[in-house]
Amino acid sequence: MTTRATGVTAPTDAREGPPPEGDRELWLRATSRGPDADAAFTALFERHAEAVWNYAYRLTASWSSADDLLSATFLTAWRLRSRVVLARDSARPWLFTVTANLARDERRAGARLVRLLRRLGAREPQADHAEGVADSDVAARRLRRVLAAVERLPRAEREITRLCLLGGMSAADASRLLGITEATVRSRVSRARARLRDLTQGDDDA
Repeated sequence: MTTRATGVTAPTDAREGPPPEGDRELWLRATSRGPDADAAFTALFERHAEAVWNYAYRLTASWSSADDLLSATFLTAWRLRSRVVLARDSARPWLFTVTANLARDERRAGARLVRLLRRLGAREPQADHAEGVADSDVAARRLRRVLAAVERLPRAEREITRLCLLGGMSAADASRLLGITEATVRSRVSRARARLRDLTQGDDDA
């Protein structure tokens, strides 16, 4: 604690308690059948929910979809907690992977629904008011165009884009998660950026 008068840093009070638990320790407690399993999982949720929501929004450009993906990601984490062993101290890379997989599955399901409705001659579902507000936002429209361009990338670059460019994951974390070298991660990121610039060229003038 720094005093106002002198700016001298006072010694840390040893009674402040131990440092907060890491994700790996919290995950292990959450997988137990003990009475504090719920509390440990809640701590994980509170630590990563905002980052997961932001990542989900960057994947979908939709507030409501980000809300749904946040819930689905942590529901999946809760269901799989006893079968998953965190390879790293942070649960975030694994949570991002779950979110990306769920978002991909939702896109596929949505595309199948639209095709079915077209075959049946039915009207396609209309966006609700909240989605209309999101669509009216310039940043959201820009993000949708970028996401459409991401879908046109080669698979390896698409994967690295979602993790590093959209999810903000470090090259080291992506390297461990994908089982490739950091140099390969950086190379794919560089190629993905170049392709995205070409694919979205002129969007700012649209």
